[in-house]
Amino acid sequence: MTDHNQSPVPSHVLAVNGLTKDYPGVRAVDNVSFSIQSGTVHCLVGENGAGKSTLVKMLTGALQPTSGSMSVNGSQYLPGNPQDARDGGIATLFQELHVVDELTVLENLTLGMERSRFGFLIKSKLEDRVVQTLYAIEPSINPSARVSTLSVAQKQIVEIARAASSGASVIIMDEPTAALSEREVERLFAVIRRLRDSAVTVVYISHKLEEIFQLGDAVTVLRDGKHIATKQLSDVAGRSELIEMMIGRSVFQDYSPRTNISDEKVLRAEGLTNSVLRDVSFHINRGEIVGFYGLVGAGKTEIARALFGADKVAGSIEFKGRPVGRSPKQAIAAGIALVPEERRTQGLFTNLSIRENIPVMNLRRLSNNGVFRASVEHDAAVDYVNRLNIATESIDKHTEKLSGGNQQKVVFAKCLFADADLLLLDEPTRGVDVGAKTEIYDIIRNLADDGNSVAIFSSELEEVLGICDRIFLLYSGSLEAEVINGTNVDAPHILNVVTGGHVGGVQ
Repeated sequence: MTDHNQSPVPSHVLAVNGLTKDYPGVRAVDNVSFSIQSGTVHCLVGENGAGKSTLVKMLTGALQPTSGSMSVNGSQYLPGNPQDARDGGIATLFQELHVVDELTVLENLTLGMERSRFGFLIKSKLEDRVVQTLYAIEPSINPSARVSTLSVAQKQIVEIARAASSGASVIIMDEPTAALSEREVERLFAVIRRLRDSAVTVVYISHKLEEIFQLGDAVTVLRDGKHIATKQLSDVAGRSELIEMMIGRSVFQDYSPRTNISDEKVLRAEGLTNSVLRDVSFHINRGEIVGFYGLVGAGKTEIARALFGADKVAGSIEFKGRPVGRSPKQAIAAGIALVPEERRTQGLFTNLSIRENIPVMNLRRLSNNGVFRASVEHDAAVDYVNRLNIATESIDKHTEKLSGGNQQKVVFAKCLFADADLLLLDEPTRGVDVGAKTEIYDIIRNLADDGNSVAIFSSELEEVLGICDRIFLLYSGSLEAEVINGTNVDAPHILNVVTGGHVGGVQ
């Protein structure tokens, strides 16, 4: 007998089956299968490196899967590019806004979809449709307003309205609240719920677990490229179960306590505050390796750039007992060097050779009374190629032709040639293979053993637990807790803190 009071089971708007993506030597996504019900908010979670970004790129046509299949509304779906994805009913909102500030809201909503005749734009039903969609989502936004006058949250809503008015049945949102205030987050959530009520499916990606439980209907957990579970959030027993699924293992840790760390506080930072950071204070000892660990939007890179003088920040920074200047030039002169997250665009002159790159942070060492000494440049390059085991047949090889790991070693060599006493390493092993990682970790340990201080800004928990003496845990621009390595390290507790859960207190 049929129960007519039961709600019909929602259909699957999107399904992936056996989706796999291989890179040379690495399987980024491994035989992932799950489905998403229509008219729901479906959350996607996992640690950094779990495979979320690669999966989304395949869903949006930016990457082609090695194997596996996808379907949208029961029909086969294999986008060759992002436009194919949009034509197939899948729109994506990335962390970086894709609006044109100089245009009006209406012009942004119709951008790329305008109709013309004899080279002139003509009014069409499209304009009425997008305005109606915007009004249904957020009636307070004036279609005639210039986008430059809107807040970040309002700009996001313009993007959402553009996606919804295009007929998208699925809208993917990647960390949409990273730059929003608490009040703006509440408004965005209201918009997402209205989308769900109008049968639009939202795939919501966030490291903030409280958002997952507040907003989501279902959740898919990825770990190490594999599908771990897809559950209704009403069936998940709180943060602890979700974190256990995300970790699912004992975090690899090969840290050996170091005994030669000085008690001298070589750097003190007090009350660092800017648009991202919120009253961040800490110290670093001479010969110490400290880690700053957090997820997307936590403020890791912003702390590194503040210490290096690349970003303006309120508060105070003292290095070796003296205030640090507010520019990279003054930071380098004081003995602070930064290995940036983007080594190719920010850390190297890729059109120059290894020999030409190494001395650029300390060109004074190459001159004697204003006379350039090519022999010093040559000897320095040979020395660092040997010391850091840079794989190259010539010091005159252009750095663009080196592997990622060897490019990173050249950036290290630049900092060492600059006589830095404090090295700031932002994601120092991103994009390098396992062998190069091991070599880079050995370099870091040797530098610290020689009395240099090292700060590692990393989104890899295994990395900071494996090499750092102390670890600062960051969440949403705040330094929430401090972990002394070598003691009973609780990985689930760490992940709980950096996803916005209970804090442990800063020592």
